[in-house]
Amino acid sequence: MMMSLRVSTAASLARRRLPGGRIPLLISTRIPSPRCFSASATTEPTNNSDIIDCDSKDVLNAHHGLDLSDPYCNVSEHIASRVGVNLHHRTNHPLCTIKELIHDYWNTTNSDNNNKFELIQNLHPVVSTNANFDLLRIPQDHVSRQKTDTYYLNPTTVLRCHTSAHQVDLLKQHKRQFLVTGDVYRRDEIDASHYPVFHQMEGVKLFDTSDNTEESIQADLQHGLEGMAKALFGADTPVRWVDAYFPFTHPSLELEVYYQDDWLEVLGCGVIHPDIIQNAGMDPSQTSGWAFGLGLERLAMVLFAIPDIRLFWSTDQRFHKQFQAGTINTFQPYSKYPPCLKDMSFWLAPDANAFCENDLSEVVREVAGDLVEQLTLIDSFVHPKTQRTSHCYRITYRSMDRSLTNQEIDALQEQVRTLTQDRLGVELR
Repeated sequence: MMMSLRVSTAASLARRRLPGGRIPLLISTRIPSPRCFSASATTEPTNNSDIIDCDSKDVLNAHHGLDLSDPYCNVSEHIASRVGVNLHHRTNHPLCTIKELIHDYWNTTNSDNNNKFELIQNLHPVVSTNANFDLLRIPQDHVSRQKTDTYYLNPTTVLRCHTSAHQVDLLKQHKRQFLVTGDVYRRDEIDASHYPVFHQMEGVKLFDTSDNTEESIQADLQHGLEGMAKALFGADTPVRWVDAYFPFTHPSLELEVYYQDDWLEVLGCGVIHPDIIQNAGMDPSQTSGWAFGLGLERLAMVLFAIPDIRLFWSTDQRFHKQFQAGTINTFQPYSKYPPCLKDMSFWLAPDANAFCENDLSEVVREVAGDLVEQLTLIDSFVHPKTQRTSHCYRITYRSMDRSLTNQEIDALQEQVRTLTQDRLGVELR
């Protein structure tokens, strides 16, 4: 049966792009959960050249199944510690609730007993660059391929940026209708709505072109997604479609809903590009389909009124006891601990174009982990004589669960300063 959905009065959130939006969230996923389904409902990676064998000795080690020894690797211990946590498998967790509500929608309201969506949610996040980029038509010069944006284990292996990294392999396995959920990884800025690990959900459905046109496939997609949006946000919620571009679909669309007095971007979708069908070993003249991708954190933050994305990773029972599987309710803040603000100024290296804020964010996260709430550029100028560029960043430290002491933050700040200078080649002021 469809789980009951009690939509609460969530705090109004300004319309924003999805976290980590450098790679479109289309055929990707942004969701997770563990109780949820029996082993028969999941699919594990197969021995395909585009899916990394996670049992191999060169991948498995003490870092949650990751080999961090390659000189090219830019995955920190902090990020490695998130692999295998699988928030989307945790009963009562808001991400698991959103995931299951969407699962139930597609397998009750929008399908029949003979045509269920296969639920796939245990695929390992280590994939090849071929699967993550090339097979999805992401160009060689795309910014998302840079080490400033993607976590590399070695030059040809990454932590997936989107669950779409598995799409071609799953299609090669002759799967025609499925939902994929999992954790994805992107180097990104630090604020209340961005985190380097988040969760996506992707849906894919194939059609025989002898019985369906591109227009009818797109209509089927839009009808299904409009129904899903109304199931989550309320039957009377206005929706609208916006033209978009994704390299793996054509035509491509974004769905927005009008919620809490603002238009909110919910997901990306489209008709699967013929090249993707061909990459999966099928004939595009005979087979086509649609795909969509959405972020679970984004939906959960709005529907549960969760103000900070770090809360999803909290171990504090004052957070977790507020939620129950299958029910959406308004999060009640249990305390607002005071922030601790620290500023850091430095001259950029002679090649100022080499500096990337994502690299600085990684340094701060590597030292302070989830104690850092925000990183903000508060001042920047060019010296009139030397032409050197100066940046001043304000780091906001705040725990979600306890008060911080000046002593511990001073120690962290000193580590941040030292590592910033050593790793980024800047000159501290």
